[in-house]
Amino acid sequence: MRVALFVTCLADAMFPDVGKATVTLLERLGHEVVFPEAQTCCGQMHVNTGYQRQALKLVEHHMRTFEPYDAIVAPSGSCVGSVRHQHAAVAERAGKGQLAARAGEVAKRTYELSEFLVDVLGVTDVGAHYPHRVTYHPTCHSLRMLRVGDRPLQLLRAVRGIDLVELPDAEQCCGFGGTFALKNADTSAAMLADKLRNVLSTSADAVCAGDSSCLMHMGGGLSRLSVDTKPVHLAQILAAT
Repeated sequence: MRVALFVTCLADAMFPDVGKATVTLLERLGHEVVFPEAQTCCGQMHVNTGYQRQALKLVEHHMRTFEPYDAIVAPSGSCVGSVRHQHAAVAERAGKGQLAARAGEVAKRTYELSEFLVDVLGVTDVGAHYPHRVTYHPTCHSLRMLRVGDRPLQLLRAVRGIDLVELPDAEQCCGFGGTFALKNADTSAAMLADKLRNVLSTSADAVCAGDSSCLMHMGGGLSRLSVDTKPVHLAQILAAT
């Protein structure tokens, strides 16, 4: 299958290894991965902060960039959630019905990584080997907006050598929430503290998630605690051999 990688802004700018791991994984499974170089931000930040007119331009650009592809995969529940649940709505509010229809079609072909692996490719054992103690944090957008359920856990359970331990209060938000962490810094910090207490209670070597944004938030907190637990993206574990 020919797959377009929607790498997301955060991976492109700050976590390139996540994008590389996604490519490594999909190619190992026998698929051709292409990277549309014209891709930009999906516009989620603009929509969430009220900049609808600016977001509309990004939605239009996203359509032009990704419409040619039958499968679009991103290592991010948050950005896929934006494509699925915001793009058509932005176009509709602007009175652009044709663009909204195009956005709906592209949304149907856009998948978060674990969705693509489990639902489209029908695999849970991707041949990974990761001999470490790991706990999994289900990010809010993947859990509540995309409803990926236990797909990431199915994939992690099949990893050879992994010691997968349950995270207490796993479904509790880590406190990032994009601009929420800036606008409500004290609340965000308190939520992060609760999350990190639960992470550290597992004695895990790594806390895994499917969104670099949440891992960035938790990683910042972990670095200030001077502990050995590290944030690791789901794609990086699944690409490991």
